[in-house]
Amino acid sequence: MLRAGLIGFPSSGKSALFQLMTSAREAPRASGKQDANVGVSRVPDDRLDQLTTLFNPRKHAPATVEFADIAGVSGMKTGAAALLDVAAFRTADALLHVVRMFRDPAVPHPSGTIDPARDVRTMEDELILADLGVVERRLERLERDLKKGQSAELKKEQEILLRCRTALEEGQPLRAMQLPPDDAKRLRGFQFLSAKPLLLVLNLDEADLPQADQAAQLAGLEGFVAGAATRAVPICAKIELEIAQLEPADGAAFMVDLGLKESGLDRVIRAAYDLLGYISFFTVGEDENRAWSIPRHTPAQLAAGEIHSDIQRGFIRAEVCRYDHLLSRRTIAACREHGELRLEGKEYIVQDGDVINFRHAT
Repeated sequence: MLRAGLIGFPSSGKSALFQLMTSAREAPRASGKQDANVGVSRVPDDRLDQLTTLFNPRKHAPATVEFADIAGVSGMKTGAAALLDVAAFRTADALLHVVRMFRDPAVPHPSGTIDPARDVRTMEDELILADLGVVERRLERLERDLKKGQSAELKKEQEILLRCRTALEEGQPLRAMQLPPDDAKRLRGFQFLSAKPLLLVLNLDEADLPQADQAAQLAGLEGFVAGAATRAVPICAKIELEIAQLEPADGAAFMVDLGLKESGLDRVIRAAYDLLGYISFFTVGEDENRAWSIPRHTPAQLAAGEIHSDIQRGFIRAEVCRYDHLLSRRTIAACREHGELRLEGKEYIVQDGDVINFRHAT
């Protein structure tokens, strides 16, 4: 499951967005050392809906995204540091920064003015400073340990962290560093905040919806979102709240009137998927149709582990057909007859939209 942590300054709409994305799907639950809420949102996927219509299973299970929202952090200078003590944020795959662009005199901004570029830079600086504190403490410990005795592994870790410190002191997030896979693996246990992919959720004013596609440029963030592992997606939380309170048919008609092809909440989830390079494969049958989320370039045996570790350990072969072939042929048997059902080994790289049945030893 993809895990994302929501961050943002007061009056940005962060908590409202969290509630919109999760309250109708799963009740928030406490998590971490501080007061963090965690909720789950379904990943919209028309392909799973089509497969469900085709197989009419007893259960329909979309892929999910887990969102974490921390309560009680109100300062502009302490927010990122507080995240370090919350497990749901340290282990998040990505951070979603909800950025205020809407104008409402009744909801004053803590800094007095609406300035999305300023807020984004301030939050980035907080993430960098929080990570810098972690790096410096670890370097102090390494220096003491190396004085007691030389270790090639500790020396390598020290070299990498010194490079990280230089980048952070220059105001660069760790996600911008081009580290070799082995070096990146050494840093994984630190769960650095500025190393995580960052999605800016631009919370627009209703009047700006016609220009939503240019939101990053209007906010002066075009250069920022061009950075490594950084994206932006526009929403209007006020409109999303109105849609959520309508019946589905009325909500769909309202979206058409506004010229919206899909809800902002769905766009946020899709953007997070794109940012992290996630894809979905499907398992189908009379009992259940389910979508599974995996990183792109995942081999079949590891993908099997998403279903159950026993299937991964006992992996024999993967029976694979493409979603569009199955939808066209209507049955797995018909795909087999037309040579569109393949047997793949454990090194096969699962593709987005694969429909897979894993053969495994029990």
